[in-house]
Amino acid sequence: MKFNLNIGDIYAILTAVSWSTGVILFDIAGRKLNSIQMSLLKNIVGVFGFVLFLIIKGDSFFLFSKNEFIVLVISGVIGVGLGDIFFLACLRRLGSSLTAIISTSYSFIIFILAYLMYSETISLLSYFGGVLVIAGVIIGTLDKSIKKESRDIYMGILFGVLAQLFTAYSVLLLRPIMDNHPVVPIALVRFSTGIIFSLSAIIYLDGVHILKQTITKGFSNISMITGAFFGTFLSVIFWLSGFKYTLAGRAAIYNQLSTIFIILLAAIFLKEIMTKRKWFSVFLAMSGAIIVSVS
Repeated sequence: MKFNLNIGDIYAILTAVSWSTGVILFDIAGRKLNSIQMSLLKNIVGVFGFVLFLIIKGDSFFLFSKNEFIVLVISGVIGVGLGDIFFLACLRRLGSSLTAIISTSYSFIIFILAYLMYSETISLLSYFGGVLVIAGVIIGTLDKSIKKESRDIYMGILFGVLAQLFTAYSVLLLRPIMDNHPVVPIALVRFSTGIIFSLSAIIYLDGVHILKQTITKGFSNISMITGAFFGTFLSVIFWLSGFKYTLAGRAAIYNQLSTIFIILLAAIFLKEIMTKRKWFSVFLAMSGAIIVSVS
């Protein structure tokens, strides 16, 4: 059996690893911060990391055309400003495992949008691998003994699906730009837009005093800062690189492995029990990823 992993596939897998680490840490941080506060803080850490990355490499900020810059800002508002806030709102209401179930819609949304926007298709075998990944995710995260209020469940599902839709659309908007430009300056513009969006929302909704509290409380929260490093800085670089160097459908399937990694990390750091069902889900998801890699 010959594996057919390209550099974009590897980046997509690294996205899943770094994002799952960030989600666990965001889940912990979310007990003390609300969704908009977390969004602002993680975006600040991300932008600081992107700027530092460019300085260390000695790269100058790449100049975009007016139209490209407008697309980047729109992508930032949709994917970072709205998508991330909806995701964090879903995470706070449903927790890591239930949010992971909602996140399985990501692959399907990517497949549909990539076809509508770029007429992109992947092989039937890759679709079969994707089904196995998603089946593994559902089996591993579905819990019949959900102790949540109905309103929280319904609102969490709505926020989660909107988060996946906005995230998928925002990254696919960037495909033409990523063909011609490095990913870090692209990420820098998107997340700078996210900072402005979250900053304005906090000031408008809660006032300047809450903004000051957010900065003070947030940057003393180790879980928040570490989560932002993995879940924003590292994962975004890997995520955009994955979409730059491989098919959107393949990248989406590998990204979906983050849910399985969340199960494993939750067992290690949150002391959640790894049941036989969860181990079976890991087996299904990994089998699906292998099928995608050889197709």
